[in-house]
Amino acid sequence: MDTEALFECVTSLSCLVTQTSTGLIVGSLLFLVATGLTLIFGVLGIVNFAHGSLYMLGAYIALSAFRLTDSFIIATLVGAIGVGAFSLFFERFFMRRVYDADVLMQLLVCYAFILILDDAVKIIWGSEFQSMGMPSYFQEPPVFLAGGVIPVFYIYLIGIAACMALALWLLLNKTIIGKIVRAAASNPSMTSALGLNTSLIYAGVFAFGGALAGLAGALAAPVRSMSPGMGFSILIESFIVTVIGGMGSVSGALVGALLIGLIRSFGSIGFPFFIEGVMFVAMAAILVLKPSGIMGKDSH
Repeated sequence: MDTEALFECVTSLSCLVTQTSTGLIVGSLLFLVATGLTLIFGVLGIVNFAHGSLYMLGAYIALSAFRLTDSFIIATLVGAIGVGAFSLFFERFFMRRVYDADVLMQLLVCYAFILILDDAVKIIWGSEFQSMGMPSYFQEPPVFLAGGVIPVFYIYLIGIAACMALALWLLLNKTIIGKIVRAAASNPSMTSALGLNTSLIYAGVFAFGGALAGLAGALAAPVRSMSPGMGFSILIESFIVTVIGGMGSVSGALVGALLIGLIRSFGSIGFPFFIEGVMFVAMAAILVLKPSGIMGKDSH
């Protein structure tokens, strides 16, 4: 524990800017992953334990697409769409069969796919660490703000996450699609009675949630090394974000992701060997104060 270094950082504008930007990029990636997770839970009522593996798959698909096209934008789109398509296959042929089953059965199906995807990655891409590297058009001098350093790619990634957050809010609150999704989440039997195909709604939400995880993996590819099993750590952090923000709440996922991102960033200075512990302490504290999460609705 180095509280002196942490105090010096938060009282230094340059360090504050640098660490905040680092926290925002972590929070942006976590938001994309956790939003998919919380959407699936909010509508389908299940926790997709294989969600972290979809993040991993998105990173590897984007890596291959980037090597073929040398375009990061195309690689990002291919990563998101590819994982979305796989998620649709996963939901239609496997998860839909265990919607009404015990949560242990759902866990076993998801865990089986975690192992399958890890082995598939080893077979297709190899078991060694791989890296996409920073695309040439992001290899520009960083932006200096109040003495702090912000890489150009950070600004791009944070901007993408902000646009996705706005687009999701508009989609869920201002469109007919959002009304249908919210209706299916709150009262699926009534939605079905009105002639809407809830099975297709579930499939679409699951595929969209998976695509968001794939998008996060693709966006992370230039700044994070890739290896089989890389989805496990972000899955744990996504669960923490979802619990902190409130299960089923997209706005809660945003708040929780930014909070955890900042905790990781500043915690690496003050608590370099206890960052995970600090995240769990924050989660426990919020659950004690508000068991439903920051933006979650109380059951009573």
